[in-house]
Amino acid sequence: MDHNTFLEGRILPPLIRFSIPLMLSLILQALYGGVDLAVVGHFSATSSVSAVATGSQVMQSATALVTGLNMGVTVLLGQAIGAGDRRRAGGVIAGQIRLFLPLALLLTVVMVAFAPQAAQLMNVPQEAVAETIRYVRICACGMIFITAYNAISGVFRGIGDSRSPFLFVAIACGMNVVLDLLFVGVFGMAASGAALATVIAQGASVLFSAAYIRRRPLPFDVDRESFRLPQTSRSILRLGTPIALQDVLVNISFLIITSIVNSLGLVASASVGVAEKMFVFLSIVPMAFLSTLSAFVAQNIGAGNHPRATKALFAAQSISFAFGTVMFLLTFFQGGLLASLFTSDPAVIAATAQYLRGCSFEYLMISLSFCFLGYFNGLGRTTFVMLQGLLSAFLVRIPLSIFFSRLPDTNMGIISLAVPISALSSLVMCLCYFFWLRRSLKHTH
Repeated sequence: MDHNTFLEGRILPPLIRFSIPLMLSLILQALYGGVDLAVVGHFSATSSVSAVATGSQVMQSATALVTGLNMGVTVLLGQAIGAGDRRRAGGVIAGQIRLFLPLALLLTVVMVAFAPQAAQLMNVPQEAVAETIRYVRICACGMIFITAYNAISGVFRGIGDSRSPFLFVAIACGMNVVLDLLFVGVFGMAASGAALATVIAQGASVLFSAAYIRRRPLPFDVDRESFRLPQTSRSILRLGTPIALQDVLVNISFLIITSIVNSLGLVASASVGVAEKMFVFLSIVPMAFLSTLSAFVAQNIGAGNHPRATKALFAAQSISFAFGTVMFLLTFFQGGLLASLFTSDPAVIAATAQYLRGCSFEYLMISLSFCFLGYFNGLGRTTFVMLQGLLSAFLVRIPLSIFFSRLPDTNMGIISLAVPISALSSLVMCLCYFFWLRRSLKHTH
């Protein structure tokens, strides 16, 4: 893809061209966990479904640290490309390598060592505890592959290429599906088989992506001089840490909510796990535009074209909101049909449908707020992105989840209402910050 299409000409076509491979990549990444859950749900007991649902959420909290820091790489690289500074671009990659390699090793050790404590904190139903611990430990051994994949994908997005990461994840997802069916369906390995399939598939994806870069080098050099550039790792931390902190703490908030629901029993635990897996599929468009706008806005800010960045925000929101309306209708009226794709247990299907109906309004609001967050990321305003995420999770979603779960005769529909209320609070904060930014930028210019 010609990088200049981000910086000149029509806005919507390059946005769509960039976002479609991202959407496909997100779908395939969601299939990692989704296929794990669906195959386990159809070939194993409900306790195994609970183990995969809870264990994958624990792993997602660790992965969120990597993906959040990686946003700093995408933004810095995009700004360097927009400014035409190839030497600085090479320095960003060198800083990324110095930062991410020890991080991956540290996360592996921590997740393996503390898997039992994580299961205990999550209030995992007793029938699923042993499987949850095994699932987390096996997946943790693939942390180096998760980190490498996200690092490479962040680089390609920063230079305006979203197709290559899609290719990498497509290979991994295809392998994961085959190995899931083999390990879980044929060998009866339940949650452990799903975890092993995921690790092997991720490793294969990283090996392929490394070979791909050798054959199609990046548009700048990463040499010894790049590693001598000062403060590149610090710059990544400065921009990426707020996003990483937000992603990790918001994931922890989801873990807290899962822990609350787990205390209500096995069916409730499995149903929330299924609903959370579906969220990734149902929010594909706003999630893709979040990443797209981060790269698009960063390049235009690097080139000094702020009005074009703002126009891109509005263009992305118009498409995202149309999609969000469809997802609202689907989750409100057809939650049971969606749940049946992941499990054959009638009680879990009914509870999931109830939960999805309460959550459905969330899809209208995140269709706008996620685009705002991508825009703020591209501007380098990652501290606000962190703050709004933490406030909506810890001051709204968690307290309401606890309150609703303790009501007399509560059910999954009542508990789920914390989700759209939290999403509304996030959208209100984004709107207020956007208008404040516009006023302050007018004064400075």
